[in-house]
Amino acid sequence: QDVCRRFAKLGYMAIAPALYARQGEVSTIQTSGELNRQIFSKIPDAQSMSDLDATVGWAKKNHGNTNKLSITGFCWGGRIVWLYAAHNPKVDAGAAWYGRVVPTPNSPKNEAQPTTPIDYAKDLKVPVIGFYAGLDKGIPLDGVHKMQDELKKGKSKSEIIVYPNADHGFLADYRPSYNQEASIEAWKKMQEWFKKNGAI
Repeated sequence: QDVCRRFAKLGYMAIAPALYARQGEVSTIQTSGELNRQIFSKIPDAQSMSDLDATVGWAKKNHGNTNKLSITGFCWGGRIVWLYAAHNPKVDAGAAWYGRVVPTPNSPKNEAQPTTPIDYAKDLKVPVIGFYAGLDKGIPLDGVHKMQDELKKGKSKSEIIVYPNADHGFLADYRPSYNQEASIEAWKKMQEWFKKNGAI
């Protein structure tokens, strides 16, 4: 809701679809590890893509300008940004915040989630900017660097920025991991990215 309010103040119609609603109640889950195991790892990517298509359709029916379309997301949602950018070439721009880009021991490929963003990197058509944290133990930098290398092979002009002194969740000002300097800079860069690529 906070992110939607921020975007609304910038002039966007902002929607935060509850992509995990079918998996059950999340408010009682205490840790991000539990959240990933119990909820996020079980959400089929195909379902998420379909739900986002429906979100775009809803926006269009409710006076949203879907000729200027952008997507952003955080952590698991950051991964979804990369996947939806590959799924829907009508998206003008994306911003992925510390989303997993390669399989990891804690988040391997599975039947519900058979691919990862790096599988689409060189064929991506939508320009996505990725914001990552140098101190993030859950999103290893070697995977982020591999993603950067794959993106360079394509024509989307996507970019990844790593903030070396920031940790996972650095934009969230209600968490201990909040990093004011990285947060302010990245939020500004995201706005510039969307404007540059015609998303507003």
